[in-house]
Amino acid sequence: MLLEKIGISAGLVWSALEAGELNVKTVKKVTKLAEKDLNLALGWLASEGNVKFSEVDGELLVSMA
Repeated sequence: MLLEKIGISAGLVWSALEAGELNVKTVKKVTKLAEKDLNLALGWLASEGNVKFSEVDGELLVSMA
């Protein structure tokens, strides 16, 4: 059940990133995911090599890989 929820959350994150690179705060706002669910989804996508991260002025950015 938890893996299914993570997969659904990852899909929401992926859809949000279709607009381009976003900061993590914006991804959270757009997807309306709880912080824990957002982090699990980002971890899932990162482990599959589907997202990349960068940091600009202390702000974490995420985009499709």
